[in-house]
Amino acid sequence: MKENKRTILFLVLGSFFIANAIIAEFIGVKIFSLEKSLGISPVNWNVFGNQLSFNMTVGVLLWPIVFIMTDIINEYFGKSGVKLFSYIAAGLIAYSFAAIFMGIKLTPADFWLERETPLGKMPMQEAYSQIFGQGQWIIIGSLVAFLIGQLVDVSVFTYVKKKTGNKNLWLRSTGSTLVSQLIDSFVVLFIAFYLGAGWDINLVLGICLVNYIYKLTVALLLTPVLYGVHALIDAYLGKELAESMMREAHHS
Repeated sequence: MKENKRTILFLVLGSFFIANAIIAEFIGVKIFSLEKSLGISPVNWNVFGNQLSFNMTVGVLLWPIVFIMTDIINEYFGKSGVKLFSYIAAGLIAYSFAAIFMGIKLTPADFWLERETPLGKMPMQEAYSQIFGQGQWIIIGSLVAFLIGQLVDVSVFTYVKKKTGNKNLWLRSTGSTLVSQLIDSFVVLFIAFYLGAGWDINLVLGICLVNYIYKLTVALLLTPVLYGVHALIDAYLGKELAESMMREAHHS
């Protein structure tokens, strides 16, 4: 019975982790205005000589959930569990991009090329390609940043866990997320837009800072959610099994 609960938890957490990582990649093609979505005026901060507001990829809505799942998996299954799901997620993201690239290259049916919409005729092939076809540098940057961010997150989390034991979940979770998200934000923007698109480094750094402020705020706001998920898992496993799994996860 205990092994069944352990296996079910491992599969549920891992599946949710992978699903959110893949979905975040594909919805991230849209850039949204956080301020306008909240009904407030854009902040228009002067950051490194550029006027910037909270205009971000929609993917930032799900990445905090991915990092919560990272910390929860690390809590109960240790580094090996996080690394396993991170590698699987990266492989499936790459596979998904390859499948979509193939879909874009296939010759569309004549009747599908244009469709009537409330806004008039829609060039379907162009729309399909624009929405799903992300640039090569963005794909590379996203995958590299994801893997580096995950490995940094799990390392910081484990280090703090060894220092504090089972206490101060908020400290190891928030601390690991803040460090990993800073690196993740910079790596993806640096590869995709500095190396790939030739953007000015000050602009890249400015966008990185704005994105990081958002992620920092969300990480802090989601702390109660982290404790809630932790409590639900403890209730599902039972106190004895939960404590046993946490000890085994960080025994080395």
